[in-house]
Parts: sequence; structure tokens; C-alpha cells
Amino acid sequence: MGRPIVAITMGDAAGIGPEIIVKALADSELRSKARMLVIGDLRRMQLAADIVSSPLTLRKVTEPSEALFQEGTIDVLDIDCIPEDLAWGELSAAAGHGSYLFIEKAVQLAMDRQVDAICTGPLNKAALHAAGHKFPGHTELLAELTGTEEVSMMLTAPKMRVIHVTTHIGLIDAIAKINGDLVYRTIKRGYELLRTSGIENPRIAVCAINPHAGENGLFGYGEEAEKIQPGIEKAQAEGINAFGPLPADTLFFLAGRGDFDLVVAQYHDQGHGPVKVLGLENGVNITVGLPVVRTSVDHGTAFDIAGKNIADHESLLEALRQAVDLAPAREEAL
Repeated sequence: MGRPIVAITMGDAAGIGPEIIVKALADSELRSKARMLVIGDLRRMQLAADIVSSPLTLRKVTEPSEALFQEGTIDVLDIDCIPEDLAWGELSAAAGHGSYLFIEKAVQLAMDRQVDAICTGPLNKAALHAAGHKFPGHTELLAELTGTEEVSMMLTAPKMRVIHVTTHIGLIDAIAKINGDLVYRTIKRGYELLRTSGIENPRIAVCAINPHAGENGLFGYGEEAEKIQPGIEKAQAEGINAFGPLPADTLFFLAGRGDFDLVVAQYHDQGHGPVKVLGLENGVNITVGLPVVRTSVDHGTAFDIAGKNIADHESLLEALRQAVDLAPAREEAL
């Protein structure tokens, strides 16, 4: 079997996505493990290549079968939708619509099995909304495009993986939404992904909602026993090595030193904060539960530095490595 094909979406054209893609695709070790196909606007990608003084040549294709995946070149499936005079670092509905079109095309190709994984460049939620695409972010957009009822967001960093029971909703709404079945499904999705990536019996620790895990009723209104414990017990009954609910402050310390393979966070900031403290440059976002493999950088469009050749591409490199690790291999033409 040969190298998988990974579709890389350009993200918001006014942000750092085009730059970091060009930089990342100069990595020969990465290119030796997978075939990379950029889905974006060719003119914008060429502008980014000029800005970073890339030695690579961009090559236009209209479908994956036309890509050659040759050393020294970047195959770009051109979706011509970005104005030539689009400014770097400025909110633009045109850029927001473009980021939607790139994702839409990548999902279509992945669902048709023409590519084996998707790795997404950063989009800007305000630009996406300005273009009429009312999604909180990539995760919800991908769920909609793939017809998936429920997915989970997993963030990874050196020494830590965190999957979220809830994400882009307010804290009060998150607590109301959490229940044993949702906690169980989140644990199960994380368990299955880690098994796919080669961890035979992952150790999964589940965060409490309240300080000190409620301290036997001293804090909160019994959420741990009512909303979390039943999900853990259901997972344990299936042989999943799940622990908790545990106080989040202690749990993240233990996870950081290697006691657990995965942390289940109950809400957005509970999980995001510890991961981002470990370093945005190495963070990766994985959407768990989709019918396709999808990874992403764990940072935004960085409008303040876009177009200046100072953006760090390490998070994208790590996201691409993880996409390759999760993607199935496919036959390669001789």
C-alpha cells in the first residue's frame, strides 16, 4: 500500500493559512509519508509562496487524479474565488465564503474517497458569518457537510490529549446539556480513535464539573453523580479503562505527567486552557466521530501577522503528521 492523500484546505485567504501551508509543504520528511493536495485559490497561494520566498513550484489541478505529487511542487486544486486585491489581515466576506468553499470541496472529495484525510487551515468565524455561513466553527460545519449528528472536538499537545463533552456553547448551557449518555458517547469516541492510532487499552480520565469534584455535595448540586458518573460506569461496563469524575485541577496535572492517555473535559475552557498553556505551536485539533479523518491547526488566522512571513507553521506540520497517522493507506500508481 502507498501513501495516503491528504487534502489541505487554505483557510481564510486574509490570514496566515496560505503562508504556513507553503512553509509546511517544504518539509521533505512529511512529503515522503503522504501525498498532499492543497484546496484553495491558486493566485493567493502563489502570492504566499512569493512572500515566503518558497523554492517550490505551484501546479494547478482541477481534480485529484491530475495531481502528480512530485518533489519540488505543490499541487493546488484551484477554486478561483478570492479577489486579487484582497488585503492581508482584514475581515472579508469574500475570504469567509472562500474558506467555506474549500472545506465543502474537501469534504466532497473525502466522502467520495478521492482523498484519505482532511487537514484544515484556520478560518475566521466572523468572516464565515459575514458570508452567510452561520456556523460556530469548523467542527460544526464539518458535521453539517458530512451529515453527522454528533461529533467531538479533541485537542492534542505534547504529553496531553483532551476530548470535549461540550464546546461552543455558554457555560450554563453546557452544564444543562451534559448527561450520562453524552459523557459515555464522548468517552467511546475518544477510546475508538486512540485504539485506531495504536493505543490498545487507553487510560481515560473524566473531569468533574465542580471544584473538588463536588466534595461530596459541598459544591454544586450533585452534577457529578447525576450527569457524569452514569456515563463513566457505562463505559467501564464495556471494558473501557475510564476513571472519574476527578477534580480537573488535579487531573490535568496527572495527565501532564503521563498518567492518562486522554482527558475528557466537560466544557470548552476546561479543556482548551491546559492544552494551550502547553504551546499553541504544537497544538492540533481533531474532529472525532466524522466519517472522514480531519485534523487542524489549533490556532486562528492571526490577522495581525498575516502576509509578513513570520507565522510559525509547526502546528500545521503536527496536524499533517496526525492526519497521515490516522488516514488509511491507498494504492499508488507505479
